[in-house]
Amino acid sequence: MPKEKINNLVFSIAMEDEAKPFIDHLGLKADADFFPKEAPFHAFTGTYKGCEVTVVTSGKDHVHETGVDNVGTVPAAVATFLALQKLDGKADLLINAGTCGGFRAMDAHIGDVFLTTGVANHDRRIPIPAFEPYGVGLIKSVSVPQLKANIGAKEGVCTTGNSLDKHDVDDFHMKKNEASVKDMEAAAIGWACELHKMPHFGIKVVTDIVDGDKPTEEEFFENLSHAAKNLQETLPKVIEFVCGRDHDEL
Repeated sequence: MPKEKINNLVFSIAMEDEAKPFIDHLGLKADADFFPKEAPFHAFTGTYKGCEVTVVTSGKDHVHETGVDNVGTVPAAVATFLALQKLDGKADLLINAGTCGGFRAMDAHIGDVFLTTGVANHDRRIPIPAFEPYGVGLIKSVSVPQLKANIGAKEGVCTTGNSLDKHDVDDFHMKKNEASVKDMEAAAIGWACELHKMPHFGIKVVTDIVDGDKPTEEEFFENLSHAAKNLQETLPKVIEFVCGRDHDEL
């Protein structure tokens, strides 16, 4: 059961470019001993407005020697699980923050901030009746209606897949998930939180329009810095609103 007052927050952010403005703004310090030495992940810790804050990022790829960000579900799930294990019950709430694709059909626009109402997979397709619910993996997020009103955010389901692009079969399953936004980590982070019985939700800023005309990779890089700035401006407001409140006051 969650504690009554929220005073210890964990933020899971996949990409360093998404996380760095926020880490710098809060003045958080790297904790080199937070993760096992074999793990590529990074943790940054500190206090902001009287609230203990830990930011976890997925680090860079060394297995394939590319040096790119460890995006996708596997690093996100492992990093989140290890972080919550390390904190050993001290955390009160985990927030998955980052960028996403948005669906024009669900009133998403570049730069919009979305709060997740749930997370699900659209590329974990297992057409065997007993396995289908597991494949979709729908997990509800913590309800945050007061926060939504306070920061002027939109809300909806975040659908997760391990590819930046998408195909017709993805379109079918994303629509079936009733998704407002699309990313590469949220469902995995939600799954790791559920194992630890950790309350969680996501804050996503739209970088590209999934059902738009531009190639996703072009639109993503065009808008990444703008979205990261929106994220950096929004997340401190979230901390200020959330900390010191009961879970049922969110």
